[in-house]
Amino acid sequence: MLSVGIVGLPNAGKTTLFNALTQSSALVAPFPFSTVEPNHAIVPIPDERLQVLANIFSQQVVKPATIEFVDVAGLVKGAHQGEGLGNQFLAHLREVDAIVHIVRCFSNPSIPHLEGTVDPHRDLEIINTELLYADLETIDRRLERIKKKPEAGEERRILEQLKEHIAKGNWANTFPQDEKTREIIRALFLLTSKPCLIVANIDENDIGKERIVIGEKEAIPICAKLEADILELAPEEREEYLQTAGVKEGGLTRLLKECYRLLDLITFYTGVGKELTAWPIRQGTTAWEAAGKIHSDIQKGFIRAEVISFDELRRAGSWATAKEKGMIRIEGKGYIMRDGDVVYFRFQP
Repeated sequence: MLSVGIVGLPNAGKTTLFNALTQSSALVAPFPFSTVEPNHAIVPIPDERLQVLANIFSQQVVKPATIEFVDVAGLVKGAHQGEGLGNQFLAHLREVDAIVHIVRCFSNPSIPHLEGTVDPHRDLEIINTELLYADLETIDRRLERIKKKPEAGEERRILEQLKEHIAKGNWANTFPQDEKTREIIRALFLLTSKPCLIVANIDENDIGKERIVIGEKEAIPICAKLEADILELAPEEREEYLQTAGVKEGGLTRLLKECYRLLDLITFYTGVGKELTAWPIRQGTTAWEAAGKIHSDIQKGFIRAEVISFDELRRAGSWATAKEKGMIRIEGKGYIMRDGDVVYFRFQP
């Protein structure tokens, strides 16, 4: 399962956001490092298509697509040198597939800011700098290990160019990459090779803003405290509150969908037996690979995939009607799955 790490300075609202996303109760406290060991939780992805498909298939059990969120302790200036147990926290970050960086934009005298004042641009730069420095140290260690290996000439050349690129303040994921370069970078688990979203943790009086820019980077505005608070309301009351506040879509829903896109994921569906299941897969996944996502036996005995798009199945009203009208396609192992595909895999047990 793919995972997203939540990072930021202490008291930026990371754990509050984590609790809102996961509807859990990790410790939230107005002092640095209230999170030491990372919190983990599996979070369902909002998907309006699921209820439509559940009605079509008359399914009682519905399993949405999910991703894992990891709440990592607050990073501080000097984290790459071990400040604030930084090396330990950075190690946790290396294990995730993408990063959500939460930046404090709210004012609250009872929650002190480690730097003394609320300054989103400065805070963003502190975290970016720590991640960049940590990656430079990783590259230096690798260069030291291979400096006496004649066969590592091409790797040295690539790493020296990458080091220069990062030293200028650029993330590794913006470095030009061919297959060889990707292979070298992948092996280093660089922090700045991961895709990243920025969340602006705003005051309640800023709710309704569609767009916030921090520095030159666009951020998703979320009031983490409010999102956590309204989870205590009934679903219809939450919807009414958001409409009254002039919000088209809840901040958490928007963030979850953005994280899904950030991880380059699409969804296909199966409605076999008593379960309707949404399966997250990477863009470019073949039908044969998607079958393995369900079960290795289905992949091993793959015969064909019977496929119809969500929109076509909705228009048909049922799988039987779609089959009668010839709307269901027969696809082989190499078929590239599309977002919204509804699939029945035929296989030899």
